[in-house]
Amino acid sequence: MSSRELDAAGITDPELRASYAECRRLLAEHGKTYHLATLLLPPAKRPYVQALYGFARYADEIVDDLSSTLSDAEKAAELDAFSASVLADLKRGESDHPITRALVDTVRRWDVDVTYIEAFNASMRMDLTVTEYATYDDLMTYVYGSAAVIGLEMVPILEHPGVPRAVVEPYAHDLGVAFQLANFIRDVGEDLRRGRIYLPMEDLALFGVDREHLERGVVDGPIRRLLAYEVARCREIYRAAWPGFRLLAPESQECMKTAFLLYGGILDAVEQADYQVLDRRVAVSNFRRARVALPALVRAVRARA
Repeated sequence: MSSRELDAAGITDPELRASYAECRRLLAEHGKTYHLATLLLPPAKRPYVQALYGFARYADEIVDDLSSTLSDAEKAAELDAFSASVLADLKRGESDHPITRALVDTVRRWDVDVTYIEAFNASMRMDLTVTEYATYDDLMTYVYGSAAVIGLEMVPILEHPGVPRAVVEPYAHDLGVAFQLANFIRDVGEDLRRGRIYLPMEDLALFGVDREHLERGVVDGPIRRLLAYEVARCREIYRAAWPGFRLLAPESQECMKTAFLLYGGILDAVEQADYQVLDRRVAVSNFRRARVALPALVRAVRARA
């Protein structure tokens, strides 16, 4: 499948093909929901989306690899060196790095704004120094770089015929934010064990919750109400993003709608688990994945035709 995608995209250089293949492997291994959605894109578009994810995952692993024996200071030095090399490679238009090579090619082919890459690197750096966010606006500074820019990077690849990029971008921004907030809600316990809280501290205080309360690991009334509040806000952002899909090229719409429904399903899974996210990681069932993806695949094939 990977070779067919690379052939369809016109990617012929062996080293470049190897870089794109590695990005695809990272997506298939670590981003199963997103990978499933990308399979609904035309084969010629998939490698470029995979390159964006591969780069993001590689940088994220420098920060969050649980098997790493490096200190936070050593991780920061490694991340800074990687970020500097990425920006230098983007400036000169080529790279020898097995992941960055595909990223540079994608950015050049699709005129992706390099400031999005800079913002992403900055947010990854924050994960090594910031353990909580006082306000929602503070959190959004992090989320812009960690997630919103991913949606913005996707816009030129998905294409939007007859519609200015500036019209599509706010919807892409909101979708990236919604995906990230859904992950934050699902991963409260997991993030807490890494020492981080990605829910605004002002929200915790509103419901009478603090870090120590969460660390007890018991989902009581205040925590349940806090999480219900976060789910409701996340759903509002999802709703704001939905109208943007019809602005995209027809052959790109089913991919994004499927990602929308599956990531939105995370919120449903949290509710169905009665908000028990402190000691477990809820997931969208394979049945739901199939129920969403299979009809979307049929529609996607029709759209390409």
